[in-house]
Amino acid sequence: MFVISRNTAFTYRNKPVDTKQIGRELGVRYVLEGSARRLGNRVRVTAQLVDVETDAHLWADRFDGSTEDLFALQDEVTRQIANALGVQLIATEAARPTEHTDALDYILRGRAALLRPRRAETYREAIDFFEAALALDPQSVEAQSRLAAVLVIRVLSGMADSAAADMARADALVDQALASSARLAYAHIVKGHVLRAQNRWEEAIPEYEAALALDQNSVYALTGLGWSKLATGSLDEVTPLLEQVIRLSPRDPDISYCYSLIGAANLLQLHIDEAIVWLEKARSAAPAVPFDRSCLAAAYALRGETGRAATELAEARRLAVDGRFASIGRLRAFTWWGTPKIRALLEATYFTGLRKAGMPEE
Repeated sequence: MFVISRNTAFTYRNKPVDTKQIGRELGVRYVLEGSARRLGNRVRVTAQLVDVETDAHLWADRFDGSTEDLFALQDEVTRQIANALGVQLIATEAARPTEHTDALDYILRGRAALLRPRRAETYREAIDFFEAALALDPQSVEAQSRLAAVLVIRVLSGMADSAAADMARADALVDQALASSARLAYAHIVKGHVLRAQNRWEEAIPEYEAALALDQNSVYALTGLGWSKLATGSLDEVTPLLEQVIRLSPRDPDISYCYSLIGAANLLQLHIDEAIVWLEKARSAAPAVPFDRSCLAAAYALRGETGRAATELAEARRLAVDGRFASIGRLRAFTWWGTPKIRALLEATYFTGLRKAGMPEE
């Protein structure tokens, strides 16, 4: 989103200027205005969003807090306003006429498809929609980025019929998107996903950090950064990142990734009971993700519940179309391993548990 510098915005401060005039002078569609009032150690911030074309108030809210930690209050108010504006601006912009209305329709339908539980057929449906959008508008950066994202996430989830083909297409699409829009946060996120899927974890971290510099509230960037921190051995940084995601989007359709990642981090640290709690949450939120089932199988086995472990392992095998959970050897050929430190932890926890759950070596 194009945002005017605050140095320019502040020149209108405390002046009775018509919002339509601001729109004409600065070339913007919306104005966010508000105020801050203090009484003792309490602060109240009010904000409202105005459409400069119609002078209509699209959204308004107020935020209360304490001055005891003013920086934390500032961050929280900024975060809440940014989230609220994101929702409102998406709805407003979607209602605007566009040069490629059918392409936009397919993009929105693809995004809607991904709100359903993650299964192989869900990914196929979303891919079909994004492919249709791209056919109608080959230069659409959003269609390129969204299609690349689904392809690489399908690979990371173990649901790709041809992982190599999906990865090659995703890599080409996201590079094309970044070449056109280097400041698009979502494209950097997808590039991070591609690097993760290629086991290039250290290189993925700067991509997620670039996305967060452009959009500090991006739950996708925070989640991807969490996975990268886990794979590079920074286990203590994982849970705080994912807790931030849960605070930002507690009802997110992708909440299972947060639960899964926290569960995996606890599994690697042999916090078995806590790992099981989070992995069971992940299973409930997304029952068709085979990796979560395999982690749960390992955790149950390490706790001595071999029957439940065998059940979860069987379900992981059924759900993974690429057959990666057939044996330890086959799993090694498919799965990310991260740094030597993480590989050692995986051997002592994940693989040890899978062996106890009944997974053969070859």
